[in-house]
Amino acid sequence: MENFLNAIKTRRSIYAIGGGSPVDDAALRRLVQEAVQYTPSAFHMQSSRAVLLLGDEHHALWKIAEDCLREVVPAEQFAQTAQKLAGFAAGHGTVLFFDDDSVTRSFAAQYAQYSDHFPVWAQQANGMLQFAVWTLLELAGLGATLQHYNPLIDERVRARWELPESWRMIAQMPFGTPEAAPGPKSFEPIQNRVKVFGCGPSAHESGR
Repeated sequence: MENFLNAIKTRRSIYAIGGGSPVDDAALRRLVQEAVQYTPSAFHMQSSRAVLLLGDEHHALWKIAEDCLREVVPAEQFAQTAQKLAGFAAGHGTVLFFDDDSVTRSFAAQYAQYSDHFPVWAQQANGMLQFAVWTLLELAGLGATLQHYNPLIDERVRARWELPESWRMIAQMPFGTPEAAPGPKSFEPIQNRVKVFGCGPSAHESGR
């Protein structure tokens, strides 16, 4: 339990990433596959999808992002954008997260009384998958961030990797070896965010 808690605590957005990896690509494939396999979903819907891009395919993604953004970002501002994208491309790989809308729609039709909830539940399951992959990458000694260049890049990504039309992109997670530690992070007082009822406080919690 402590190992998992520590991974949750140390998982941060790492923007300075390098192209190496302390684990091989087969281990990364297994990491993503098992996260997708075992992340829970409402009604066991299993609508989350993932694509792992490594090597030249990883670099191709960020070239697509660069080309798409060049079309919409003012020229005088693009140097900063290009620098940010180059930082992601410098990593070892990227995980793309999708929801298969055909699955979500199927469950909504099958359980009409809950139809409005299935898109929300699908997003919740995808968020759990993102967190699972991110934490597993942390445990593997890798740093990552969560990016959202969709829907700008969606069509070119779908065409490049011949993905189904029903796969709707949710996020991108570039990862690699951490090249710089994240800065300090502040938190709201936990007493304002968690309430516990039905059991006595510990001596520490009660101030004794």
